[in-house]
Amino acid sequence: MSNNINAVIFDMDGVIFDSEKLVIECWKVVADKYNIPDIEDACYECFGLNRVVTRQKMLERYGEKFPYDEYKKEMSDLFHSRYGGGKLPKKKGIDELLCYLKSKSIKIGLASSTRSEVVNAELKDAGILEYFDVVIGGDMVVNSKPEPDIYLKACECLDVKPEESYGIEDSFNGVRALYRAGINGIMVPDLLEPNDEMKEITKIILPSLVEVKDYFIKILKN
Repeated sequence: MSNNINAVIFDMDGVIFDSEKLVIECWKVVADKYNIPDIEDACYECFGLNRVVTRQKMLERYGEKFPYDEYKKEMSDLFHSRYGGGKLPKKKGIDELLCYLKSKSIKIGLASSTRSEVVNAELKDAGILEYFDVVIGGDMVVNSKPEPDIYLKACECLDVKPEESYGIEDSFNGVRALYRAGINGIMVPDLLEPNDEMKEITKIILPSLVEVKDYFIKILKN
């Protein structure tokens, strides 16, 4: 591809925010209260999925009578009481990376499986919403990751071609979505280490957003 990068599209949870382990932490509190087994495994299975598919996965695992909506609300209330209002920790290097991309006039998008209302609020609380030209939440597309819909919509809204864009993901489902969309995928692993499939379908795997910035600097200099 050309060395000219037209857009970079970010996932949010596990990429911008160090939130996935905190979600598991809150789910464990609920699981301990109601004796829900293997909740951590269930969380791993649902990383990168939107709320509709996550609900389906939970009911498949725990049965149709599992009161998922009730437990999810309790978990969400706990999460927001602990980490809402700007208390959600950001990943190392995110501010510097966003600032660098903006200085190079590269379009910046966000494609998160989380609901758009929550996404916008968390980005605003963190003081970084202004960096994003387009914010797409999981409720704005029909099909969840690993389908490519959310990334294709982001490219459409940014008016860029997928092959001239990069996407940054941490989850397997997110990386699959990038690959299916035809976007150059960068995986920055969070809780899950990349397997052979991830190594095969990503452009590159990097340990943190600090190295992602260095990677883009190198590309843009060539």
